[in-house]
Amino acid sequence: MKKQLFDDSVDILRCILWQYNDAENLQSLIKQKQEWYDESYRDFWDDWIVNVFTLETLNDFGCSVWSIILGINFTVTIPASTTPSWGFDPYNKNFFNGNFGNASQGEQGATLKQKRLILKLRYYQLIGRGTVPESNRFMKDVFQNDGTVFVQDLYDMTYAVYVFDFMPDSQTLFVLQQYDLLPRPAGVGILLTIANRIPWGFDPYDTNFFNGNFIGQP
Repeated sequence: MKKQLFDDSVDILRCILWQYNDAENLQSLIKQKQEWYDESYRDFWDDWIVNVFTLETLNDFGCSVWSIILGINFTVTIPASTTPSWGFDPYNKNFFNGNFGNASQGEQGATLKQKRLILKLRYYQLIGRGTVPESNRFMKDVFQNDGTVFVQDLYDMTYAVYVFDFMPDSQTLFVLQQYDLLPRPAGVGILLTIANRIPWGFDPYDTNFFNGNFIGQP
């Protein structure tokens, strides 16, 4: 994502004519005015660019601004567990950090990291056409610090297969599972594949006992 460079500096000291170089009171007033501009104008826009304008570095306030612009809700409704949940005591508690299951429906808000990811995916979803080359460029930008993500086209307009060569963390997986934000053509579904899992097997080709391989070889 390219950002336009913006020079927000204001140098009013250059407005002083040479014949006033010895006018101490005038020099002092202009310098105080310059300090006010630096604090109230330059620093404000510098902070705005970092905390609001730039999707990679925005804070919670910036996320709120972008959520209105892009029409995104950062709260997800989590349904109650419909299958038996393993845990301790009547509320299926785990060891230290909460519950293994949901006794009732609730809402879960996104973390700052998740909000940034949601907004970037939503932005690319809105401006993209869903083609494979374009989607690959988007994924390279979104996941550049994590690993490689690329799209495979099945050539039958059924699914766009997003292949991850790394294991996404739980926050990323939550966004990918709860939000329909990965670019693809209209009417085409999404499949996620994690290709970094190490298969179990024997010999160099991961053969099983009698019937072939545990994983396909190229």
